Amino acid sequence: MTALAAYDLCTKYSLGTPHSELTEALPHIEGTRALDIGCAGGCNSLWLNAQGFDVTAWDNNAARLARLNTIVTAENISGVHSALHDLNGLRFNGAYDLVLSTDVMMFLQPTTVPQLIADMQASTVRDGYNLIVSAMDSRDYPCHESFSFTFRSGELSHYYRKWHIVKYNENVGQRHCTDKNGQPVPLRFATLLARKASVKA
Repeated sequence: MTALAAYDLCTKYSLGTPHSELTEALPHIEGTRALDIGCAGGCNSLWLNAQGFDVTAWDNNAARLARLNTIVTAENISGVHSALHDLNGLRFNGAYDLVLSTDVMMFLQPTTVPQLIADMQASTVRDGYNLIVSAMDSRDYPCHESFSFTFRSGELSHYYRKWHIVKYNENVGQRHCTDKNGQPVPLRFATLLARKASVKA
């Protein structure tokens, strides 16, 4: 399956589009093993699979995973492996070239996030990458949504201070929700792409 076919597949099943930060990050990433934490409908996972990745896709919504599995079967896709997990309290390890979590952490309990990031890092091979995008609550763009967790300024980058940070910003973006006037709600997002440093000889 080509990248274009993956876009068409996401459109065919109304899954949206792969996250723009993922498509921009891919040229940096070598390897073929990915872990998609909080895969939702699975568009990111299907798109990565189309690029040649063997993808492990986790979510806590059984209905969404069942639909993803139906798509995988109907389209005769190999290399997408889904599993039902509640990330709150989950411990894990592995050996992935890319571990990503886009628009997920704001739905987790605050006590979950430090260990989740630690496990993401530990599950990444040397020279592998982590990609994280999650909402912030800033003074200039306060978060009015009922997220259980939001990053503070500089918090996400601090977790990766021993990694090579390829990209980090706290830019203003938009959630899919709208205000009382029907306008998109602006919000800051912490966005990070970081490479795990090789151990020096």
